[in-house]
Amino acid sequence: MNRPASLLDDALSLSDGESTGRVVLVEDCVETSGAFVLHHFIRRLLSSSDSILLFLAFAQPFSHYDRVLRKMGCNLTAQRENKKLFFFDMLMLECPDDGVEGGLTALYGNIQKAIEVNSSNKNITIMIDDISLLEVSANGSTKDVLNFMHYCHTLTTQFGCTIVTVLHEDIYSSGDEFTFPLQMKYLADITIKAEPLITGLAADVHGQLTILNKGMINGFGSSKRKIHNFHYKIKENSVDYFYPGSRS
Repeated sequence: MNRPASLLDDALSLSDGESTGRVVLVEDCVETSGAFVLHHFIRRLLSSSDSILLFLAFAQPFSHYDRVLRKMGCNLTAQRENKKLFFFDMLMLECPDDGVEGGLTALYGNIQKAIEVNSSNKNITIMIDDISLLEVSANGSTKDVLNFMHYCHTLTTQFGCTIVTVLHEDIYSSGDEFTFPLQMKYLADITIKAEPLITGLAADVHGQLTILNKGMINGFGSSKRKIHNFHYKIKENSVDYFYPGSRS
């Protein structure tokens, strides 16, 4: 990717292409949405000449993302026409009670086919805007969704693909914390958690991002963790994300 690194890119370890071929989990909550991280990924990926994005939309229609990204200087309609964006509208996906596994297998087959056709000298990213709604579409079958994600994970080694997905942490009870969310965190190489400020509300700061990168080890032998305060304001053709004041 040839665009200059922004402060958000540095926070997400994107400036050196470190997220290529990895699983990136964006974790958020009702108080602090992580959607702006997803939008940043979309814009950055599509601005690169050697990147292709496969987007599985469970939360919002194409028109929503097109409207948001146009404000950021990215025309999704043009990107789709140029075959840099493959948009899978999954809002109406419903797996039959007796065919959940088959429905997700068919979806995986479509993803794999799109990758095989377009993988030559291209960096391909699979993006799922709401993994929680994928679970809903699968009639609550956590097992089938995890199997689907593990199948997709094989593409990171086979084709060097990157997977980016969003998980709403607060919709799961404390008992569920040891099932689906924990499994997703285990699968992820980089976890990006958007949450309210520990110190409480602030007029000009929306929250903080905690980035846990399993590929970076600190002096104590643990995965390196970064914490950045941020605000999110869409302007003409750009977005403000962070104040420089951060801590690691």
